[in-house]
Amino acid sequence: MRCPRCGSMDDRVVDSRIAKEGRATRRRRECLDCGYRYTTYEFIETSYPVVVKKDGRREPFDAAKLEKGIARACEKRPVSARDVKDMVEKLTARIAEEFPDEVTSGFIGESVMELLHGVDQVAYVRFASVYREFRDVAQFKEELDRLLRGR
Repeated sequence: MRCPRCGSMDDRVVDSRIAKEGRATRRRRECLDCGYRYTTYEFIETSYPVVVKKDGRREPFDAAKLEKGIARACEKRPVSARDVKDMVEKLTARIAEEFPDEVTSGFIGESVMELLHGVDQVAYVRFASVYREFRDVAQFKEELDRLLRGR
């Protein structure tokens, strides 16, 4: 690892620990040239499938885009940033495991709604209104009625 302070490639690992629920290794390192200590994380590199959009276009899976969409639905709701990250991690792990080559945007959208439904129903309706492209109040009402019947 290159030292963030002096740029030297000469370091030693001072401490290693399991992090991120076993999905990463946290390492404390010390630069042998300047003595600076810093932390690195080692992750398994996961390859994600291509997302097939509704119109047939294909684009690389982007966990940051997924997180942004979920966070937007959860704005000003009692949903923590940790809850958002947990949903993203859960869904990205599922996608990587079940879809090695391609996944539809429909699967991703429905999965996000399923996760949000269990966390915050207002965030769920917000996300559904964008994902399902509600055009008027009647469509909102239908979704709210479906939500209330499910209780």
